[in-house]
Amino acid sequence: MALTKLEVQSIEEVLKNCLRNKFQNYKPEPASMPFHTRLLGTDRLALFSFIHSLNTNFGTTIFEPVAKTLAAKNFKAVHSQAQAGDQISEAAHKVIQGIMDNLTTAGAAPNKAQEIEAIRKVCQKGKMKKIKPTLVDVWVESKSGELFLFDIKTAKPNAGGFKEFKRTLLEWVAVVLSENPKTKINTIIAIPYNPYEPKSYSRWTMRGMLDLDNELKVAEEFWDFLGGKGTYIELLGCFERVGIELRPEIDKYFSRFK
Repeated sequence: MALTKLEVQSIEEVLKNCLRNKFQNYKPEPASMPFHTRLLGTDRLALFSFIHSLNTNFGTTIFEPVAKTLAAKNFKAVHSQAQAGDQISEAAHKVIQGIMDNLTTAGAAPNKAQEIEAIRKVCQKGKMKKIKPTLVDVWVESKSGELFLFDIKTAKPNAGGFKEFKRTLLEWVAVVLSENPKTKINTIIAIPYNPYEPKSYSRWTMRGMLDLDNELKVAEEFWDFLGGKGTYIELLGCFERVGIELRPEIDKYFSRFK
């Protein structure tokens, strides 16, 4: 068993609190959809609107706190919505732009180990510039001091966004190394579940921009990395049990829209 009884309880409390808070604070947007309402019913339309609203902040309200709970026993330090740093050297900025240019024109294949070392060599060279990189969704530090910085994305990210995702991952490397060039660092895109299951995740849209072996973790790869082998399956069980327990509350909430 990957999860302890205490971890299961903590995760299930996160899920319950998230849904109950959503019920208390959710206010459907005032929108008249006469065709949809007549075809599907007011309650189903309210459910659709609720799910859409929940999806927009699923990462911060559910995935991030769950990830912190899972990682707590296996890592020395765990943070969410963390600042990676706030300065980058001019030389590192140029190296990152060169990497992006080569990847965009297919002049080179992504190789994260080589990219990190190229940034490391110049991480404190030249004038230091103040920047405000994207916050790290989940930051974990291993017991040996190795860093893993995760950017959690939706299950089907827009293919056109991977260029910016890549730049974010490289900037995190640069700002962390600017403070300590010897840091062992990994920056990774995490996708919480595979929408194509039981087929394998379609990664071809990322090929050419991300180093798929070192910059991407999907479903089991992500959750089992944080919590240990078998965590993903047990996590699905937590979600299912909470859904069953709260079904009467969910039905009662949406019955008001009938």
